[in-house]
Amino acid sequence: MPRRTPAGALLAVAVTALTVALSAPATAAAPRAPGFLDAADLPPHPTSSWTAGKITAGVPEGTGQDTCLRALPGDEPAWHRDFRTDLDTNARQITVVLPDIRSAKQLTSRLNRDVASCAARIERQDPDTEATGEDYGELPVEEGAHVYGVHTETSWGASDVRLLAVGRDGRTVTVVNWAQLGGFEGAPVTAFEKTTVRAVNRLH
Repeated sequence: MPRRTPAGALLAVAVTALTVALSAPATAAAPRAPGFLDAADLPPHPTSSWTAGKITAGVPEGTGQDTCLRALPGDEPAWHRDFRTDLDTNARQITVVLPDIRSAKQLTSRLNRDVASCAARIERQDPDTEATGEDYGELPVEEGAHVYGVHTETSWGASDVRLLAVGRDGRTVTVVNWAQLGGFEGAPVTAFEKTTVRAVNRLH
């Protein structure tokens, strides 16, 4: 003879299950990545096309050891995207979402100070390297962006140039880095400024 469960018992089980489900903490949705640059947004290369990597969560490993970007690593939600050519030119965008606008302003200020003083600190840390910094000024986009250049040359002849931009839209801060072998004469400053404007406009 089949056993029957009283209707009252079934109702009690259902109520208990519903109570547990409602009292359980909700799982927070994963933060959504802001908008990023595409390969076509990078300064055109005269002999090679750009290839974009995936948008990846987190600040890239080793960023804390980058003399120009030491303020970036932290616990805030962050994403990055790498870009490459078939030659020696590469680029990277790193974007961080801060808890509030005040924190975003503070990070932007720290980054601007770090990048502006980067060349001098490189020379202090490595006497075999001569470094030169350039300040290309601010760009009127969202809450603002600032573009810089850094050239390094070692005593054994290695020469590298970087263009860096720090921009903010609300509580979101983004850094765009372009680099290749050579000096300032090969740096596409005007095109990089356009890239920076696109990067900040695309965040939200």
